[in-house]
Amino acid sequence: MTSAAPEPPSCTPPPPWQHCGHGATAADPVGCRGIHVGSHTACLAHLNEADRAAYLAALSPGSDLDHRATPFTSELLVQLLGALRDPSTGRPHIGDARFSEASFSRGADFAEASFSGDVQFDKAAFSGDTTFQDASFSGDAVFIRASFSGAAGFEEASFCGDAWFAGASFSGDACFGGASFSRKARFDQASFSGDAQFSAVSFSGDADFAKAAFSGDARFNDVSFSGDADFARAAFSRDAGFGQAAFSGEARFYEASFTGEAWFGGASFSGDAAGFSQATFSGDAWFREASFSGHALFIQASFCGDAAFGDVSFSGQIWFEGATFAGGARFEKTRFEAASHLGPLVCAAQVVLDAAVFQQPVTLEIAARQVSCARTQWASTATVHLRYAGLDLKDAILEYPVLVAARPTPFPQTRSADSLPETELSGLEPGVRLESLGGVDAAHLALHDVDLSGCRFAGAIHLDQLKVDGWCTFATAPTGWSWRFPWRWSRRSTLAEEHHWRVRAARLPERAAALGWSAPPQDAPALRPAAVAALYRQLRKSLEDGKNEPDAADFYYSECEMRRHDTTRPRGERVLLTAYWALSGYGLRAIRALAWLGAAMAVTVAMMMLWGLPADDAKPTITGRQVAVGQEVVLTTATPDPVNPTGPLTERLTTERFEKALRVVINSVIFRSSGQDLTTTGTYTEMTSRLAEPVLLGLAVLAVRGRVKR
Repeated sequence: MTSAAPEPPSCTPPPPWQHCGHGATAADPVGCRGIHVGSHTACLAHLNEADRAAYLAALSPGSDLDHRATPFTSELLVQLLGALRDPSTGRPHIGDARFSEASFSRGADFAEASFSGDVQFDKAAFSGDTTFQDASFSGDAVFIRASFSGAAGFEEASFCGDAWFAGASFSGDACFGGASFSRKARFDQASFSGDAQFSAVSFSGDADFAKAAFSGDARFNDVSFSGDADFARAAFSRDAGFGQAAFSGEARFYEASFTGEAWFGGASFSGDAAGFSQATFSGDAWFREASFSGHALFIQASFCGDAAFGDVSFSGQIWFEGATFAGGARFEKTRFEAASHLGPLVCAAQVVLDAAVFQQPVTLEIAARQVSCARTQWASTATVHLRYAGLDLKDAILEYPVLVAARPTPFPQTRSADSLPETELSGLEPGVRLESLGGVDAAHLALHDVDLSGCRFAGAIHLDQLKVDGWCTFATAPTGWSWRFPWRWSRRSTLAEEHHWRVRAARLPERAAALGWSAPPQDAPALRPAAVAALYRQLRKSLEDGKNEPDAADFYYSECEMRRHDTTRPRGERVLLTAYWALSGYGLRAIRALAWLGAAMAVTVAMMMLWGLPADDAKPTITGRQVAVGQEVVLTTATPDPVNPTGPLTERLTTERFEKALRVVINSVIFRSSGQDLTTTGTYTEMTSRLAEPVLLGLAVLAVRGRVKR
């Protein structure tokens, strides 16, 4: 029978120190890698009982230890630390400690241990729960690529030298709550499979968590970072809490990924810069009440959930260039003390800047569904470029000129020749809609290419100084024939407030809304016609100053409409306005005036043909007498009075009489006398025509002038 082939020897190289070799086999010729204890040929774990007891008895508090690659059981570790316990403090006191590649099975308890020298736990393996609670490290502490299979507790631990946890692996929960790092702390590329607790930790030097991976919750609440804090490319798979954390140096979160919620509420960034460029926030991001004393960089950051920056203070420059928000972005009560630029950014939902304060001249570039600037304070000049957005400026405080303009093309990316992607807003109209100006002093506001069809102006002041430029559109009155009265609605520019009043004042509001008048929202105030007329009057002045005569004419029409429906005005004025409206649309409806003129002329022609022209033209007669003395002859010419026509009315409707009547009427329109003999009825008809018809002609000319005036 053929024997089995021997297993190949292990390819693991032996350690650089003299190692124990216990348990070496053909498959594993190295065996135990633990370093020899003193002059013995075995590691501490494999010493015989007598030699181990002698070694432990020779130790005293503060002794140096070298147990590299030694396998420790919990009982062996208790014996070792017991031999180093200081009687005066009751705490294990260790000098230099070298535990590189050591393994600790079934837990390792270093609680309250005092390490007065350098400590090396690099590549150490902690299989059970491990605690360094309240331990103190006077020198450097090296845990590079150490692995913690159970919970790792470093609560209240004190690191006076550098602390190195680079590449360490924490499979259970890791707790550093209350620990203090006096010098540099390095956790770069560390892996935390459980929760990582760093709350109330103090980092006096730099803290490096670059490329660290947090699979559980990461809590850095109330942490103090006195040096730079580097979380570049760190991955937070669950919630990450930095509430009330203090970053005194530079805070780097470049390309970090936050899969769960990210909490930075109350955090303070006092360093030169807080960098979140290209960071990804898959959950909600909370920065409420945080303060940024230096620059804040969110360039190309991606927020997949809601982002809250409420009550944040930005003392330096802030960059959101290329940032994208899949949810809402909230900046309520945020102070921008030195920001000169905000954006360009894209938000799929709403950007809230309510009660925010802009202290310096600033340019905002935002593409979003909604932008709310209620109670926003503009303490300096500002330019607001928007796309897709409905803008709310209710109760905003404008101390200096503010321009709101629609951006016709996508925003460019500052660091790229490409445009900022707007996939979250695809399918929407890119225009800008102003929704409310209530409570705003509009003297410093300029609008360019803004849709004002749904804007509520009630409550704003100095609307006569509002600057409306470019392609700004207002709401329009519904067109078509009225369902109640036999007249036709004509198209004109209106305000949303008139739409709301029309629906409220209608006997059948549903019918009015169906005709095209916009129904008022629940929070819209119920305005009286006099208040709406005041809005039209102020905005008409603004449009006239901007040389927008056609829209100004429409607003004059609408103002007269509101005055006509205002029951608080004298009845005589309302009757006069009603007549003015019926005859010529307040001097703005040429067709209406011409229709009345044509009707008046037709009536006048008919009156003249039927009763105004005499039956026959009067023929002058000459009478005379001869005086014998001196042979004098006296002749007298007399024209008989016109004779009223008689006979059937149809006989008076002749072509000859029509031509005469038309000549009389045309001369009356241009305020001239035709010279035609008329009956008494015709004379009074001509007098009336010479008064009324030129007025109607003048109203038609006035209406045309109102439409073509520039």
